[in-house]
Amino acid sequence: MVTEETLFDGEFLKKLEYLHIVSKRAFAGQYRAERRARKRGSGLEFADHRAYAAGDDFRRVDWRAYQRLEKLLLRLFEEEEDLPIYLFVDCSRSMSDGHPTKLTYACQVAAALCYVGLAHLDRVTLTPYTDHLGRELASQRGKGQIFKVFKFLGQLASGGMTNAKDSFEKFCRSKRPRGIAVVVSDFLDPHGFEDGLNMLRFSHHDIFAVHVVSQADADPKLRGDLQLVDAETGSTHDIAATPSLLGAYKKVYAEFCEELERFCARYQLGYVRTQTEVPFEDVILQVFRQNRFLT
Repeated sequence: MVTEETLFDGEFLKKLEYLHIVSKRAFAGQYRAERRARKRGSGLEFADHRAYAAGDDFRRVDWRAYQRLEKLLLRLFEEEEDLPIYLFVDCSRSMSDGHPTKLTYACQVAAALCYVGLAHLDRVTLTPYTDHLGRELASQRGKGQIFKVFKFLGQLASGGMTNAKDSFEKFCRSKRPRGIAVVVSDFLDPHGFEDGLNMLRFSHHDIFAVHVVSQADADPKLRGDLQLVDAETGSTHDIAATPSLLGAYKKVYAEFCEELERFCARYQLGYVRTQTEVPFEDVILQVFRQNRFLT
């Protein structure tokens, strides 16, 4: 289990504020048009006219248009609507691997993205998952809520198998508003990663995948005759960890990572891959550079 005290110390908070400042300087106002709802109302951005009807507010009549056309027309404006941010943290057993563990790293990444979202007055929801959805931290807004985020993440523990498809299918059945769905995971799902991401994609969420990799995932330091235990299923495999076998494993694992990256590129999903040894703030900056999280 990760703990609030070890994850989120004073140095961590300084890094969060730095990331917030970077996000304001680099992206303030650049992509707000992408977040504008496709409906007309009483916002600030002029959109169109429509004919006046009995009962309409006379204050919205375009009198200049009336002078030209001798018709009563109402000015319509585009309303801006929040896009909620949904952060999914993989808490399956395989996330216990690594130094720091993949879960610890995932929680730091999730906390940083939450902080930036909350500081920009977005509505942020945190949801842990394994082969089912865990108890979520419901929609939060405003920087002051970050301590609730810290407490929530500090209580997460790894365990169980991964089934992103079943987890995300349940989430999508709850008919949440369309938003930004960030999945922080090692994507080592016995059922494959495609179906889970497709559940979010078919529900029209804007998806960003943060692929967390440990050194042992990418380059295991094994030697001799060993019995390996699958962290997800508990199944065992007797192997002789020869250089040729390890070379074959690294090739297969690299192909898995490339396949996930290609999948995200094919469907225009955001994607960042990082090892747990990389400072979490570097990963957040990579997310910002893709112009997907801050919109």
